[in-house]
Amino acid sequence: MSVALEMKDGSQDTATDRASRRSGGREARRAMRAAPLADDVRPIRPGLEGGRYKPLMEQDLGRINEAVLTLLETVGFANAIPSCIEALTRVGATHSPDGRIRFPRALVLDTIKNAARNFTLHGQDPRHDMVIQGKRVHYGTAGAAVHLVDVEKREYRESLLQDIYDAARIVDGLDNIHFFQRPMVPRDIPDPLDMDFNTLYACVMGTSKHVGTSFTVRENVAPALEMLYAIAGGEENFRARPFVSNSNCFVVPPMKFAEDACGVLEACVDGGIPILLLSAGQAGATAPAAIAGAVVQAVAEVLAGLVYVNALKPGHPAIFGTWPFVSDLRTGAMSGGSAEQALLTAACAQMAQFYDLPGGSAAGMADSKLPDIQSGYEKGITNVMAGLAGLNLVYESAGMHASLLGFCLESLIIDNDMLGHCQRCVRGIEVTDAALSIDTIAEVCLNGPGHYLGNEQTLRLMQTEYFYPAVGDRFSPKEWNEKGRPDILSRAIAEKKRILADRFPRHVAKSIDDRLRVRFGEMVKLPRSGMGY
Repeated sequence: MSVALEMKDGSQDTATDRASRRSGGREARRAMRAAPLADDVRPIRPGLEGGRYKPLMEQDLGRINEAVLTLLETVGFANAIPSCIEALTRVGATHSPDGRIRFPRALVLDTIKNAARNFTLHGQDPRHDMVIQGKRVHYGTAGAAVHLVDVEKREYRESLLQDIYDAARIVDGLDNIHFFQRPMVPRDIPDPLDMDFNTLYACVMGTSKHVGTSFTVRENVAPALEMLYAIAGGEENFRARPFVSNSNCFVVPPMKFAEDACGVLEACVDGGIPILLLSAGQAGATAPAAIAGAVVQAVAEVLAGLVYVNALKPGHPAIFGTWPFVSDLRTGAMSGGSAEQALLTAACAQMAQFYDLPGGSAAGMADSKLPDIQSGYEKGITNVMAGLAGLNLVYESAGMHASLLGFCLESLIIDNDMLGHCQRCVRGIEVTDAALSIDTIAEVCLNGPGHYLGNEQTLRLMQTEYFYPAVGDRFSPKEWNEKGRPDILSRAIAEKKRILADRFPRHVAKSIDDRLRVRFGEMVKLPRSGMGY
């Protein structure tokens, strides 16, 4: 039976007409979805402003700062290497008879005042450049996992150099993962020099996004710099646009310098590489169990590193890398997916903003061993809180499992969706005259069909106001059943296999790679076959 409705102009609106309009609306929406968007109107994009969530009250920030300055002035640091002692005492630190370096508060405050801020972490491709300032949020990978998670076999195996390259090229095509810090250790390369060199090689060949890496000892920095200068087209070009930063654990908590890492730090500063000053105490083990105390120690340790870097080269780009981790105090094991970890990371973001320093910390370090429900809630909670707090650089945000022991390629794809949701939360709600929608509501209620499907505002905003997951399931139960009842993991497995079969980045010219392979010979361990040649 056909049902016709009387229209205002006297014509009839049949069920067929209405179905046609609905179909037209669907087609219009599909066309809108297919059209590429300019970066400045996408619903999510790198560098969205966070800062709405503040676990610490204003007076708390001042009290933490006072505790930090007191610790640096009275407790100080042990185990400084001679070149560190020379650099720090030259700018006003004291080397006490007990062997500890102590930092007068005037020195610390002056360093904070004059430290580098509002700088850019560059990609090899300028479209991946990240301006690190204020409360602009960027998500990326990091870590030193020693296992790769094989989700199809539900088992862990040792991570290999090829896995690092594969992770880099997956990240290269994922919009919501903005930088790539090496997430695994190549267990097939035992020599530390070869390991450091090839880890960096695999990263910079696999993605044109900004890369973070680390080095075991000072001597391993020189060949890496030679490679980076060659890729950049010369040392001057790299220094102008450094597309690699050094993740540097210069401190052994509590409050001791790490001697080898200090040598690496000095070599990287000299070579023009930005430094992530990383303090990674574990609450209840190498940092106080009190969450506030863990924040105090981490801030004190990183500010000591900031004085160190600026003593070597005033204004050198350095990231305030407070990374306090959480222990499960029942066992002493790390608990990277905990609510306490989310609070610690957000509090560290606030302290970076208190000093107006570029901040980086860790979130997304699921305790779960597989990309399952537990992994989803742990990563979602810790990552969204970091973003809402306005953390500039959220490390470990994708792919990580087992509290940094396992890394999963499929999780990169799933977590890319999750980070899209996090970024949409970070963006928040824009309230404008147009967004209040008075005219639209009036038109729909008084003159229109009584719904907003197909409305001009709906079609206009569906791409710029709303985020759509790539592998997340939004099918109806009927559609889901008709499609064979897929789950998110099976879709991620298929997408991983597609990417690894098809995506072989070529942002580094083959001629440059040829010269590197001639120059470094057998030191280059990643075979051409593994790079799609």
